[in-house]
Amino acid sequence: MNNNINTVIFDIGNVLADFGWHLYINDLLNSMGSLDKRGKIEQAIWMQASPRNPQYRLWDELDIGEMSDEEIIDGFVSGAPDCEREIRVACSPEHIGKCIVKRQTSIPWICHVKRHGFKTLYLSNYSKIIMHANPQALDFLPWLDGGIFSCDVHLIKPNLKIYELLINKYNLKPERCIFIDDVERNVNAARQAGLNALKLDTYEQARFDLDKILGI
Repeated sequence: MNNNINTVIFDIGNVLADFGWHLYINDLLNSMGSLDKRGKIEQAIWMQASPRNPQYRLWDELDIGEMSDEEIIDGFVSGAPDCEREIRVACSPEHIGKCIVKRQTSIPWICHVKRHGFKTLYLSNYSKIIMHANPQALDFLPWLDGGIFSCDVHLIKPNLKIYELLINKYNLKPERCIFIDDVERNVNAARQAGLNALKLDTYEQARFDLDKILGI
């Protein structure tokens, strides 16, 4: 229990909303009769290095928000030219929003934390294309007190600068905050930035652990 904490910072993907890419692409390719191309498509989308930032994947550029969506999608296609039709459909504004699914637990969780007097913020690697394609998945945003999307500041976790931006924007004392994320490297980076941090494996586990830490 840490009675000094006054702010809870949530990641979004797989914390406040489900990022279900693999189920999404499986269902989409099945409907297109292209399920046999799944491995090649996922390799092209998820495994290519960014031509601008070799330390990042090309997919990360969507979350960074400096390259255009068209440039990035063209890059995906270059990794599997024979899957161009499927890649362009999967990454189109008409379809890509289906990879993110709202969680019914998120608003009640946020309200539970706020009811006990804690400030709530978000810090998320998130792309404009998915944000605009499925705004309903972010229906919890008005319940939070603010936050930062990576695409707005052109930085992604685990870069320490994005944590520092959040700290400075809201005049936070890092030792009085706790950050929740489902990715170990992002949790470790938060700790390097001076924040307390909790890795989410399941919602039930994280809510229990957070309540214990907050003493509620």
